[in-house]
Amino acid sequence: MDLLKHYKNSYLSYFLMYFFFFFSLAFFSGFLSVYLMDQGFSASQVSFVVSCSFILSVIVQPFIGKLNDVYESKYVNGVLLLIAGLLGIVFMFLKNIYLIALVYSLVLSITNGTNPIIERMAVLSKFKYGSIRVWATIGYAIATIISGYIYKNIGSFSLYVFFAIGEFLCVIGLLGTQSILPPVEKTNKKISMSSVFKIKHIPYYLIIVCLFYGITNVHHLYLPAMLKQSGLPINNVSNVIFVSTLSEVPVTLLSHFYMNRFSNKQLLTSVFILLCIQFFTFSFLSSLIIQIMIVFLTKTVATMAFVMINLRIISTIVDNARQNTALSLVSACKSFASIVFQMLAGYLIDFTGYQMFYFVLFICSVIGMVLVFFFKVPTNKDLKVFH
Repeated sequence: MDLLKHYKNSYLSYFLMYFFFFFSLAFFSGFLSVYLMDQGFSASQVSFVVSCSFILSVIVQPFIGKLNDVYESKYVNGVLLLIAGLLGIVFMFLKNIYLIALVYSLVLSITNGTNPIIERMAVLSKFKYGSIRVWATIGYAIATIISGYIYKNIGSFSLYVFFAIGEFLCVIGLLGTQSILPPVEKTNKKISMSSVFKIKHIPYYLIIVCLFYGITNVHHLYLPAMLKQSGLPINNVSNVIFVSTLSEVPVTLLSHFYMNRFSNKQLLTSVFILLCIQFFTFSFLSSLIIQIMIVFLTKTVATMAFVMINLRIISTIVDNARQNTALSLVSACKSFASIVFQMLAGYLIDFTGYQMFYFVLFICSVIGMVLVFFFKVPTNKDLKVFH
Protein backbone atom coordinates (compact mmCIF):
# COMPACT_ATOMS: atom_id res chain seq x y z
CA MET A 1 0.00 0.00 0.00
CA ASP A 2 2.90 2.36 0.77
CA LEU A 3 4.31 1.65 -2.68
CA LEU A 4 0.96 2.49 -4.29
CA LYS A 5 0.73 5.68 -2.24
CA HIS A 6 4.17 6.80 -3.40
CA TYR A 7 3.35 5.93 -7.01
CA LYS A 8 0.22 8.08 -7.09
CA ASN A 9 0.96 11.53 -8.57
CA SER A 10 4.63 10.55 -9.01
CA TYR A 11 6.92 11.51 -11.87
CA LEU A 12 7.02 7.82 -12.82
CA SER A 13 3.28 7.81 -13.53
CA TYR A 14 3.60 10.75 -15.95
CA PHE A 15 6.65 9.18 -17.58
CA LEU A 16 4.73 5.94 -18.22
CA MET A 17 1.69 7.82 -19.54
CA TYR A 18 3.58 10.03 -21.98
CA PHE A 19 6.37 7.71 -23.09
CA PHE A 20 4.14 4.74 -23.86
CA PHE A 21 1.28 6.75 -25.39
CA PHE A 22 3.56 8.01 -28.18
CA PHE A 23 5.63 4.81 -28.20
CA SER A 24 2.44 2.89 -29.00
CA LEU A 25 1.32 5.40 -31.62
CA ALA A 26 4.58 4.95 -33.56
CA PHE A 27 4.16 1.17 -33.53
CA PHE A 28 0.55 1.23 -34.69
CA SER A 29 0.63 3.80 -37.48
CA GLY A 30 4.31 4.23 -38.40
CA PHE A 31 4.53 1.22 -40.72
CA LEU A 32 0.90 1.02 -41.86
CA SER A 33 1.62 1.50 -45.57
CA VAL A 34 4.45 -1.06 -45.55
CA TYR A 35 2.36 -3.54 -43.52
CA LEU A 36 -0.70 -3.36 -45.78
CA MET A 37 1.30 -3.47 -49.01
CA ASP A 38 3.16 -6.52 -47.74
CA GLN A 39 -0.28 -8.09 -47.23
CA GLY A 40 -1.00 -7.49 -50.92
CA PHE A 41 -3.04 -4.28 -50.74
CA SER A 42 -2.53 -1.39 -53.16
CA ALA A 43 -1.51 2.21 -52.42
CA SER A 44 -5.05 3.40 -53.13
CA GLN A 45 -6.39 0.93 -50.56
CA VAL A 46 -3.88 2.25 -48.01
CA SER A 47 -5.12 5.79 -48.74
CA PHE A 48 -8.69 4.56 -48.26
CA VAL A 49 -7.83 3.19 -44.80
CA VAL A 50 -6.11 6.44 -43.73
CA SER A 51 -8.95 8.61 -45.08
CA CYS A 52 -11.51 6.55 -43.14
CA SER A 53 -9.56 7.13 -39.92
CA PHE A 54 -9.65 10.92 -40.40
CA ILE A 55 -13.38 10.90 -41.18
CA LEU A 56 -14.24 8.82 -38.12
CA SER A 57 -11.95 10.98 -35.96
CA VAL A 58 -13.95 14.09 -36.88
CA ILE A 59 -17.09 12.36 -35.57
CA VAL A 60 -15.68 10.61 -32.49
CA GLN A 61 -13.24 13.15 -31.01
CA PRO A 62 -15.79 15.72 -29.77
CA PHE A 63 -17.67 12.98 -27.91
CA ILE A 64 -14.47 11.85 -26.20
CA GLY A 65 -13.90 15.42 -25.04
CA LYS A 66 -17.45 15.64 -23.74
CA LEU A 67 -17.01 12.38 -21.77
CA ASN A 68 -13.85 13.82 -20.20
CA ASP A 69 -15.72 16.95 -19.10
CA VAL A 70 -18.50 14.90 -17.51
CA TYR A 71 -16.46 12.09 -15.92
CA GLU A 72 -12.97 11.66 -14.42
CA SER A 73 -10.48 12.05 -17.29
CA LYS A 74 -8.00 9.39 -16.27
CA TYR A 75 -10.69 6.71 -16.01
CA VAL A 76 -12.36 7.68 -19.30
CA ASN A 77 -9.06 7.68 -21.16
CA GLY A 78 -7.86 4.55 -19.37
CA VAL A 79 -10.87 2.56 -20.58
CA LEU A 80 -10.57 3.99 -24.10
CA LEU A 81 -6.86 3.16 -24.39
CA LEU A 82 -7.43 -0.40 -23.15
CA ILE A 83 -10.09 -0.79 -25.84
CA ALA A 84 -7.61 0.58 -28.39
CA GLY A 85 -5.00 -1.95 -27.25
CA LEU A 86 -7.44 -4.85 -27.66
CA LEU A 87 -8.45 -3.55 -31.10
CA GLY A 88 -4.75 -3.50 -32.01
CA ILE A 89 -4.58 -7.25 -31.33
CA VAL A 90 -7.72 -7.77 -33.43
CA PHE A 91 -6.22 -5.65 -36.23
CA MET A 92 -3.34 -8.03 -36.90
CA PHE A 93 -5.72 -10.91 -37.69
CA LEU A 94 -7.85 -9.00 -40.21
CA LYS A 95 -7.63 -9.70 -43.94
CA ASN A 96 -10.65 -7.80 -45.30
CA ILE A 97 -9.82 -4.20 -46.30
CA TYR A 98 -13.12 -2.85 -44.98
CA LEU A 99 -12.66 -4.48 -41.57
CA ILE A 100 -9.06 -3.23 -41.53
CA ALA A 101 -10.30 0.30 -42.28
CA LEU A 102 -12.95 0.06 -39.55
CA VAL A 103 -10.63 -1.17 -36.78
CA TYR A 104 -7.76 1.13 -37.79
CA SER A 105 -10.17 4.08 -37.80
CA LEU A 106 -11.51 3.17 -34.35
CA VAL A 107 -8.00 2.94 -32.88
CA LEU A 108 -6.86 6.21 -34.47
CA SER A 109 -10.08 7.98 -33.41
CA ILE A 110 -9.51 6.91 -29.81
CA THR A 111 -5.84 7.91 -29.99
CA ASN A 112 -6.55 11.28 -31.60
CA GLY A 113 -9.39 11.92 -29.15
CA THR A 114 -7.38 11.13 -26.01
CA ASN A 115 -4.22 12.91 -27.17
CA PRO A 116 -5.31 16.53 -26.38
CA ILE A 117 -6.74 15.40 -23.04
CA ILE A 118 -3.46 13.77 -22.08
CA GLU A 119 -1.63 16.95 -23.15
CA ARG A 120 -3.83 18.91 -20.74
CA MET A 121 -3.28 16.38 -17.93
CA ALA A 122 0.46 17.02 -18.24
CA VAL A 123 -0.12 20.78 -18.00
CA LEU A 124 -2.23 20.27 -14.87
CA SER A 125 0.40 18.16 -13.11
CA LYS A 126 2.67 19.39 -10.33
CA PHE A 127 5.69 18.86 -12.60
CA LYS A 128 7.02 21.13 -15.33
CA TYR A 129 5.23 20.44 -18.60
CA GLY A 130 8.48 20.27 -20.55
CA SER A 131 10.03 17.70 -18.22
CA ILE A 132 7.04 15.42 -18.90
CA ARG A 133 6.34 16.17 -22.57
CA VAL A 134 9.93 15.42 -23.55
CA TRP A 135 9.25 11.72 -22.93
CA ALA A 136 6.68 11.78 -25.73
CA THR A 137 9.37 12.76 -28.22
CA ILE A 138 11.81 10.20 -26.84
CA GLY A 139 9.16 7.45 -26.81
CA TYR A 140 8.15 8.12 -30.40
CA ALA A 141 11.78 8.33 -31.56
CA ILE A 142 12.78 5.07 -29.83
CA ALA A 143 9.74 3.25 -31.24
CA THR A 144 10.55 4.57 -34.72
CA ILE A 145 14.07 3.13 -34.50
CA ILE A 146 13.22 -0.31 -33.09
CA SER A 147 9.96 -0.91 -34.98
CA GLY A 148 11.82 -1.29 -38.28
CA TYR A 149 14.16 -3.85 -36.73
CA ILE A 150 11.26 -5.74 -35.13
CA TYR A 151 9.27 -5.69 -38.37
CA LYS A 152 12.17 -7.19 -40.31
CA ASN A 153 13.48 -9.74 -37.78
CA ILE A 154 10.44 -10.81 -35.74
CA GLY A 155 7.52 -10.19 -38.07
CA SER A 156 5.00 -7.52 -39.03
CA PHE A 157 2.35 -8.81 -36.61
CA SER A 158 4.67 -8.18 -33.64
CA LEU A 159 4.21 -4.40 -34.08
CA TYR A 160 0.63 -4.66 -32.88
CA VAL A 161 1.57 -6.82 -29.91
CA PHE A 162 4.02 -4.11 -28.84
CA PHE A 163 1.28 -1.54 -29.45
CA ALA A 164 -1.09 -3.35 -27.07
CA ILE A 165 1.62 -3.71 -24.40
CA GLY A 166 2.44 -0.01 -24.73
CA GLU A 167 -1.22 0.98 -24.33
CA PHE A 168 -1.46 -1.14 -21.16
CA LEU A 169 1.64 0.50 -19.65
CA CYS A 170 0.29 3.93 -20.65
CA VAL A 171 -2.92 3.20 -18.73
CA ILE A 172 -0.92 2.19 -15.65
CA GLY A 173 0.77 5.58 -15.81
CA LEU A 174 -2.51 7.36 -16.50
CA LEU A 175 -4.18 5.96 -13.38
CA GLY A 176 -1.37 7.35 -11.21
CA THR A 177 -1.77 10.96 -12.37
CA GLN A 178 -3.51 13.70 -10.42
CA SER A 179 -4.62 17.20 -11.45
CA ILE A 180 -3.51 20.27 -9.49
CA LEU A 181 -6.96 21.78 -10.11
CA PRO A 182 -9.84 21.13 -7.70
CA PRO A 183 -12.56 18.85 -9.12
CA VAL A 184 -15.10 20.63 -11.29
CA GLU A 185 -18.40 20.98 -9.47
CA LYS A 186 -21.14 18.77 -10.87
CA THR A 187 -23.88 20.62 -12.65
CA ASN A 188 -27.19 19.68 -14.22
CA LYS A 189 -26.38 21.91 -17.17
CA LYS A 190 -25.46 19.81 -20.19
CA ILE A 191 -22.17 20.40 -21.95
CA SER A 192 -22.82 20.51 -25.68
CA MET A 193 -20.72 21.07 -28.77
CA SER A 194 -22.89 24.02 -29.76
CA SER A 195 -22.30 25.75 -26.40
CA VAL A 196 -18.53 25.47 -26.89
CA PHE A 197 -18.75 26.65 -30.50
CA LYS A 198 -20.68 29.75 -29.40
CA ILE A 199 -17.89 30.84 -27.04
CA LYS A 200 -16.39 34.13 -28.19
CA HIS A 201 -13.23 33.70 -30.29
CA ILE A 202 -13.72 29.92 -30.78
CA PRO A 203 -15.11 29.96 -34.39
CA TYR A 204 -12.38 32.33 -35.58
CA TYR A 205 -9.70 30.35 -33.76
CA LEU A 206 -10.89 27.08 -35.33
CA ILE A 207 -10.32 28.59 -38.79
CA ILE A 208 -6.70 29.29 -37.79
CA VAL A 209 -6.42 25.74 -36.41
CA CYS A 210 -7.70 24.21 -39.66
CA LEU A 211 -5.25 26.26 -41.71
CA PHE A 212 -2.27 25.44 -39.49
CA TYR A 213 -2.89 21.70 -39.26
CA GLY A 214 -3.97 21.41 -42.89
CA ILE A 215 -0.66 22.73 -44.23
CA THR A 216 1.59 21.12 -41.61
CA ASN A 217 0.01 17.67 -41.98
CA VAL A 218 0.41 17.56 -45.77
CA HIS A 219 3.96 18.86 -45.35
CA HIS A 220 4.67 16.03 -42.90
CA LEU A 221 3.20 13.50 -45.34
CA TYR A 222 5.06 14.61 -48.47
CA LEU A 223 8.36 15.87 -47.02
CA PRO A 224 10.12 12.46 -47.26
CA ALA A 225 9.06 12.05 -50.90
CA MET A 226 10.20 15.61 -51.70
CA LEU A 227 13.63 15.04 -50.13
CA LYS A 228 14.00 11.72 -51.96
CA GLN A 229 13.11 13.36 -55.29
CA SER A 230 15.70 16.07 -54.53
CA GLY A 231 18.38 13.37 -54.51
CA LEU A 232 18.64 12.39 -50.84
CA PRO A 233 18.98 8.59 -50.34
CA ILE A 234 16.03 6.99 -48.53
CA ASN A 235 18.10 5.97 -45.47
CA ASN A 236 19.27 9.58 -45.11
CA VAL A 237 15.67 10.78 -45.44
CA SER A 238 14.82 8.65 -42.39
CA ASN A 239 17.75 10.18 -40.50
CA VAL A 240 16.57 13.71 -41.35
CA ILE A 241 13.06 12.96 -40.05
CA PHE A 242 14.50 11.36 -36.89
CA VAL A 243 16.78 14.32 -36.10
CA SER A 244 13.99 16.82 -36.83
CA THR A 245 11.78 14.96 -34.34
CA LEU A 246 14.44 15.42 -31.66
CA SER A 247 14.25 19.18 -32.28
CA GLU A 248 11.10 19.07 -30.13
CA VAL A 249 13.18 18.35 -27.03
CA PRO A 250 14.50 21.89 -26.30
CA VAL A 251 11.13 23.38 -27.31
CA THR A 252 9.35 21.36 -24.62
CA LEU A 253 12.04 21.48 -21.93
CA LEU A 254 12.27 25.28 -22.12
CA SER A 255 8.52 25.90 -22.49
CA HIS A 256 8.15 27.44 -19.02
CA PHE A 257 10.64 30.17 -19.98
CA TYR A 258 8.69 31.57 -22.94
CA MET A 259 5.11 30.24 -22.95
CA ASN A 260 4.04 32.41 -20.00
CA ARG A 261 6.14 35.41 -21.06
CA PHE A 262 4.57 36.32 -24.40
CA SER A 263 0.97 37.02 -25.39
CA ASN A 264 -1.15 34.44 -27.19
CA LYS A 265 -1.08 36.59 -30.32
CA GLN A 266 2.72 36.88 -30.29
CA LEU A 267 3.09 33.12 -29.88
CA LEU A 268 0.66 32.38 -32.72
CA THR A 269 2.44 34.86 -34.97
CA SER A 270 5.80 33.22 -34.25
CA VAL A 271 4.71 29.76 -35.43
CA PHE A 272 3.28 31.14 -38.68
CA ILE A 273 6.55 33.02 -39.25
CA LEU A 274 8.36 29.68 -38.93
CA LEU A 275 5.98 28.16 -41.48
CA CYS A 276 6.56 31.05 -43.89
CA ILE A 277 10.34 30.61 -43.61
CA GLN A 278 10.02 26.86 -44.09
CA PHE A 279 7.79 26.90 -47.16
CA PHE A 280 9.53 29.90 -48.73
CA THR A 281 12.76 27.89 -48.60
CA PHE A 282 11.21 24.85 -50.30
CA SER A 283 9.57 27.07 -52.92
CA PHE A 284 12.50 29.25 -53.96
CA LEU A 285 15.77 27.68 -52.74
CA SER A 286 16.95 24.50 -54.45
CA SER A 287 19.94 23.81 -52.17
CA LEU A 288 19.33 20.46 -50.44
CA ILE A 289 21.65 21.38 -47.55
CA ILE A 290 19.68 24.57 -46.81
CA GLN A 291 16.38 22.69 -47.05
CA ILE A 292 17.58 20.06 -44.56
CA MET A 293 18.80 22.75 -42.13
CA ILE A 294 15.43 24.48 -42.33
CA VAL A 295 13.71 21.15 -41.59
CA PHE A 296 15.88 20.75 -38.46
CA LEU A 297 15.23 24.31 -37.27
CA THR A 298 11.54 24.80 -38.03
CA LYS A 299 9.48 21.68 -38.81
CA THR A 300 8.77 20.08 -35.43
CA VAL A 301 9.58 23.32 -33.58
CA ALA A 302 6.49 24.95 -35.13
CA THR A 303 4.16 21.98 -34.63
CA MET A 304 5.25 21.32 -31.03
CA ALA A 305 4.98 25.01 -30.15
CA PHE A 306 1.45 25.08 -31.57
CA VAL A 307 0.43 22.14 -29.37
CA MET A 308 1.39 24.19 -26.31
CA ILE A 309 -0.05 27.45 -27.65
CA ASN A 310 -3.35 25.67 -28.27
CA LEU A 311 -3.46 24.50 -24.65
CA ARG A 312 -2.81 28.05 -23.47
CA ILE A 313 -5.41 29.67 -25.74
CA ILE A 314 -8.11 27.15 -24.80
CA SER A 315 -7.29 27.69 -21.10
CA THR A 316 -7.69 31.44 -21.68
CA ILE A 317 -10.97 31.60 -23.61
CA VAL A 318 -12.85 28.50 -22.36
CA ASP A 319 -14.03 27.86 -18.80
CA ASN A 320 -12.52 24.87 -17.00
CA ALA A 321 -15.71 22.77 -17.18
CA ARG A 322 -15.69 22.77 -21.00
CA GLN A 323 -11.98 22.74 -21.83
CA ASN A 324 -11.76 19.03 -22.66
CA THR A 325 -14.69 19.37 -25.05
CA ALA A 326 -13.03 22.40 -26.65
CA LEU A 327 -9.70 20.58 -27.03
CA SER A 328 -11.45 17.65 -28.72
CA LEU A 329 -13.26 20.07 -31.03
CA VAL A 330 -9.85 21.46 -32.03
CA SER A 331 -8.63 17.90 -32.62
CA ALA A 332 -11.67 17.16 -34.79
CA CYS A 333 -10.93 20.28 -36.86
CA LYS A 334 -7.36 19.01 -37.26
CA SER A 335 -8.68 15.75 -38.72
CA PHE A 336 -11.15 17.56 -40.98
CA ALA A 337 -8.43 19.88 -42.31
CA SER A 338 -6.18 16.88 -42.95
CA ILE A 339 -8.85 15.27 -45.13
CA VAL A 340 -9.39 18.41 -47.23
CA PHE A 341 -5.73 19.39 -47.62
CA GLN A 342 -4.54 15.85 -48.37
CA MET A 343 -7.04 15.48 -51.21
CA LEU A 344 -5.97 18.81 -52.73
CA ALA A 345 -2.24 18.24 -52.13
CA GLY A 346 -2.15 14.95 -54.03
CA TYR A 347 -3.63 16.50 -57.17
CA LEU A 348 -1.42 19.59 -56.85
CA ILE A 349 1.79 17.54 -56.68
CA ASP A 350 0.72 15.22 -59.52
CA PHE A 351 -0.04 18.09 -61.91
CA THR A 352 2.40 20.84 -60.88
CA GLY A 353 5.22 19.31 -58.79
CA TYR A 354 6.67 19.95 -55.34
CA GLN A 355 7.85 23.51 -55.94
CA MET A 356 4.35 24.78 -56.71
CA PHE A 357 2.97 22.63 -53.87
CA TYR A 358 5.23 24.38 -51.37
CA PHE A 359 4.51 27.77 -52.90
CA VAL A 360 0.80 27.19 -52.19
CA LEU A 361 1.69 26.21 -48.61
CA PHE A 362 3.72 29.43 -48.34
CA ILE A 363 0.69 31.49 -49.49
CA CYS A 364 -1.50 29.65 -46.95
CA SER A 365 1.04 30.49 -44.22
CA VAL A 366 0.89 34.18 -45.16
CA ILE A 367 -2.92 34.02 -45.02
CA GLY A 368 -2.57 32.44 -41.58
CA MET A 369 -0.41 35.36 -40.41
CA VAL A 370 -3.03 37.81 -41.66
CA LEU A 371 -5.76 35.93 -39.77
CA VAL A 372 -3.66 35.99 -36.59
CA PHE A 373 -3.08 39.74 -37.04
CA PHE A 374 -6.85 40.36 -36.89
CA PHE A 375 -7.45 37.76 -34.16
CA LYS A 376 -8.40 39.62 -30.98
CA VAL A 377 -7.45 36.80 -28.66
CA PRO A 378 -7.11 37.84 -25.00
CA THR A 379 -4.13 37.01 -22.81
CA ASN A 380 -4.65 36.31 -19.11
CA LYS A 381 -1.34 37.37 -17.56
CA ASP A 382 -2.32 35.78 -14.26
CA LEU A 383 -2.84 32.40 -15.96
CA LYS A 384 0.43 30.46 -15.73
CA VAL A 385 -0.39 27.32 -17.71
CA PHE A 386 3.24 26.21 -18.03
CA HIS A 387 4.64 26.26 -14.52
